[in-house]
Parts: sequence; C-alpha cells; structure tokens
Amino acid sequence: MPLIQRVRFAALGLGTAMVVASTSALAVAPTSIEELTASVSFDNVGLAILAVTAAIIPVLLIWKGAKFVTRAIKGA
Repeated sequence: MPLIQRVRFAALGLGTAMVVASTSALAVAPTSIEELTASVSFDNVGLAILAVTAAIIPVLLIWKGAKFVTRAIKGA
C-alpha cells in the first residue's frame, strides 16, 4: 500500500477516535448554568494563543526576509 494511503487511513482512524472520545464526554448534558460554566475552563487559552503566535512569527519573519533579499537583488 502506498504511503499516502497509509497516512489517509491513519488520519481516518484518528479522526474516528477523536469523535468517539468527544461524544462520550458530551453524553451527559449539564442541567444548570452553574454546571455548564464550571465545566468550561479557559486556563489554557492564553497558552494556546502564545503557541500559535510562536508558530506564526518565524514564518512571517522568513517571509519578510525573503522579500527584503529579492528587493535588494532586484534593485541592484
């Protein structure tokens, strides 16, 4: 089996496992607003924003550097 098909099957299996895990966690609905708000945690939101920013900044810096170099070569 080619590599791309193995990757697709692995991704399909992972996606199925994630759906099963998420639906089992949502099986019991909260009965009041207090239970709903207590079950939602925003502790890791700041960390997630920092992680995404840390992943995007190097790409943008490389892009800007490449544009600077191409302009320098073009202007020379």
